[in-house]
Amino acid sequence: MTITAYRHILWATDLTDNNHKVGERALELAQTYNARVSLLHVLETYPLYVGQEMVLVDTLELEETLEKRANERMQALADQFSIAEADAHVVLDAAKSGILDFATDHEVDLILIGSHSRKGLAHLLGSTARAVVNSASCDVLAVRLEA
Repeated sequence: MTITAYRHILWATDLTDNNHKVGERALELAQTYNARVSLLHVLETYPLYVGQEMVLVDTLELEETLEKRANERMQALADQFSIAEADAHVVLDAAKSGILDFATDHEVDLILIGSHSRKGLAHLLGSTARAVVNSASCDVLAVRLEA
């Protein structure tokens, strides 16, 4: 039996504080396999609704503001974990497709994603983690996070 030597590890983060555990695990694995680590945050945007009517706002300006803040947080996280600036990415997309598309486009062979432990088998993985595990073409490691 041959153990896969990972070359490119993707740390998919939601930028919450408890997601640092995923980063620690990503760096441990990167050191073990002498692999590159990419850091990814998928910024999901949604239409704004009030009651049953859609509120028209300058969504482009809102997205730019959210993306700027996310990039600032990603750079701080990359610095904290000694990840190169060029390997820290923010994309605008749905979480599942953003992670899977990035993994495919950048030849990622291991995705690390946080999983919030909740009660019951149905909540073993969060919806994003479950979708990535079920659809990824590479290995996925779901790291249990504190609830």
